Amino acid sequence: MAAFEVLKAVRVEDAYANLVLPHVLGRLGLSGRDAAFATELASGTLRGRGTYDAILARCIDRPLAKVEAKVLDALRLGTHQLLAMRVPTHAAIATTVDLVKSKVGPGAGGFSNAVLRKVAERSLAEWTDGMALPERTSHPAWMVELLRDALGVPDELEALLAADNEPPRVTLVARPGRAVRDEIVGEPTRFSPYGVTLAGGSPAGIAAVAEGRAGVQDEGSQLVALALSEAPVSGRDELWLDLCAGPGGKAALLDALANEAGAVLIGNERAPHRAGLVRANGVARVVAADGIRPPFAPGSFDRVLVDAPCSGLGALRRRPEARWRRRPADITELVPLQRDLLRSALDLVRPGGVVVYATCSPVLEETRDVVAALCDEDPNVTLEPVSGVAGGVPEARGPLAGTVQLWPHRHGTDAMFIAVLRKGAAR
Repeated sequence: MAAFEVLKAVRVEDAYANLVLPHVLGRLGLSGRDAAFATELASGTLRGRGTYDAILARCIDRPLAKVEAKVLDALRLGTHQLLAMRVPTHAAIATTVDLVKSKVGPGAGGFSNAVLRKVAERSLAEWTDGMALPERTSHPAWMVELLRDALGVPDELEALLAADNEPPRVTLVARPGRAVRDEIVGEPTRFSPYGVTLAGGSPAGIAAVAEGRAGVQDEGSQLVALALSEAPVSGRDELWLDLCAGPGGKAALLDALANEAGAVLIGNERAPHRAGLVRANGVARVVAADGIRPPFAPGSFDRVLVDAPCSGLGALRRRPEARWRRRPADITELVPLQRDLLRSALDLVRPGGVVVYATCSPVLEETRDVVAALCDEDPNVTLEPVSGVAGGVPEARGPLAGTVQLWPHRHGTDAMFIAVLRKGAAR
């Protein structure tokens, strides 16, 4: 029932599964093993939807578009239980059929029973044998091509797509000066000196998280903040800006790093409710303003982060529904915004200061092309190598010299792109 409600919210309300799931679990009073089961069922079904739809299409005598949406959601859940979870066949079919009967009616229940019995006749490996790569790895074909181009190593493509289908482990950041990594039980992250990967359990029960001294944050996002804080600047180093700060994870880490460096961070976020989330993350100085036309004087800042709105194709592990929600046109629409935000950041940073441009997408149009265009446009801007911890990550060479591109199959992080640009004196 919980997983079904999550799929419905994703389909009807464009909800994010990772945000709606805790509310559903709480309302239904699920915890422990029941909550873990519902989480895997919902998230795993969303990740595998492309594969499951290809299988269901072979078991149904009409186009899937002709199947009632609620029934199709239930069939996807049942298929995931049959092919990817340790649920006995009879239990997976019976619970799915009961769900369909309660939500739609007896006739739909009988239809679902017949379909799932056909699904159960083969294993996942048998069903996917001979499938095209997009269907077999549950990615839209257009997305596979963009990721292939960005990766540039054809032999690794399948490993990347497989990594997108692995549930990410929960990673925390101990915000420096407020928490130490040793007080969080878990495995230290490979690269970030502040990260810890949990073996299991909920982060909400950890004191440092409850007190706001630590937070949930992918290691790749931690490295973005470190890239800004560790980039060398000439002259003063007093005022930092996170231009697109919502919901506040990177801003909270930057705020702690700035405090340790004797600097001040300002978090800027266009949407007022997201600006509120930045404040809730412990950032004291937050402005709700358009990042393209911010209320700051040119040359005010020593360091500026542009964590640009993007397609999110580097974070498909934690946002499984994004692969079915995004369209190629989204990237075309986002690129002008990304360029405008980077242009604004370069106007706000002083000569000798640095701007870090980052996306949680490896798509070349959103990474290489945006940075190259701004460097060509402004002769006072220089692309410099990412330094410090982020610059030392192995096998992370980006599509432009000196940039960093992280990958889930290589580094266990989201596919974050990082570039450092330095503002020179006007010529």
